[in-house]
Amino acid sequence: MFTKWLTGNSFKRTAAVVLAASLIFTSGCSLLPDEEKEEVLPTITPPQISKKPEYEVTTTTLETKKTAIGKLISLEEETLYFTLTGKRLSDLNVKVGDKVKAGQVIAVLDMEKEIKDLRSARLAFKRKEADMRETLRKRDEMPPLEFEEAMILFEEGRQALADQQEEIDKATITAPFSGTIVSVSKVKGDQINAYDPICIIADTSRLTPAAKLTKDELKGISVGMPVVVDINNVGKVNGKIKQLPVPQENEGGENGGNPGGTQRPERPEDFLMVELDKTPKDLSRGTPLSINIILKRKENAVVIPPSALRTIGSRTYVQVVDAEGKREVDVEVGEQTSTEIEILKGLTPGQKVVGR
Repeated sequence: MFTKWLTGNSFKRTAAVVLAASLIFTSGCSLLPDEEKEEVLPTITPPQISKKPEYEVTTTTLETKKTAIGKLISLEEETLYFTLTGKRLSDLNVKVGDKVKAGQVIAVLDMEKEIKDLRSARLAFKRKEADMRETLRKRDEMPPLEFEEAMILFEEGRQALADQQEEIDKATITAPFSGTIVSVSKVKGDQINAYDPICIIADTSRLTPAAKLTKDELKGISVGMPVVVDINNVGKVNGKIKQLPVPQENEGGENGGNPGGTQRPERPEDFLMVELDKTPKDLSRGTPLSINIILKRKENAVVIPPSALRTIGSRTYVQVVDAEGKREVDVEVGEQTSTEIEILKGLTPGQKVVGR
């Protein structure tokens, strides 16, 4: 029994010693200074040498184009004007968008004085007609010269009446064909000079793409050339050139020979016109467009990008890259566009060339 008690107390003492030692070790560690941490250096990545781009030699349909800016015009349209000067517009019977029939009165000038003068002249001529009937009855009794003079005076009077009527007729303009009024330039009461545009009538059911080009711009362009027309809000449509502008003879200087001193109105024959393969619906006269005229077209042309072509003096070459590395190859160049260069000799499709 004594032995047991001693053993139990020994165990307790041993445990106490172990616990005390543990506490001393722990507290001792906390009193020691922290060890210096090792500095972590950043990884240094060596700079990469930039690799020049490589391009594959390909084939494509190469096109040389010329672009013209234009609009939709009517195949049948006309600017209406008077040939009289110094008169006021007494009637204007149309506005923009009106549909008119052929022969319909569009506008009238004030010719009240001329109409009164013609009425008086016709009354006076009736007396001359009575005198002429009397002259004809006495023809055999008159000397031939006297009779001839009487006939001349009578015909002059009749022609004067016809001339007066013709001037009055010029004061009215009518629609030359059925169509739509697309522009009106004057209002009622305006003072009118000869050849001042009054309005424009057009057949809006017959529209075509058209563009004005200078003589220099027309070089190399001919009827039948294929085109791609890009119409605003409609899209691209294929077609061909139907008509080139009719050369203008500058008669009378800048005014095109117009006595009124105004610029001659545009006519369909002033434009390069296009015939579309398929006419889209709901087209509007005057809609802006661009006409891409294809001057040359080559199928299966071998091409590279411009950045792959190199020149030194008169030498033209490329750098070809293959399994053996890079090598220089002299080439012969054909057609060039902003994005492609045709290679006539020196390269085959599938090879790779180095850009700059």
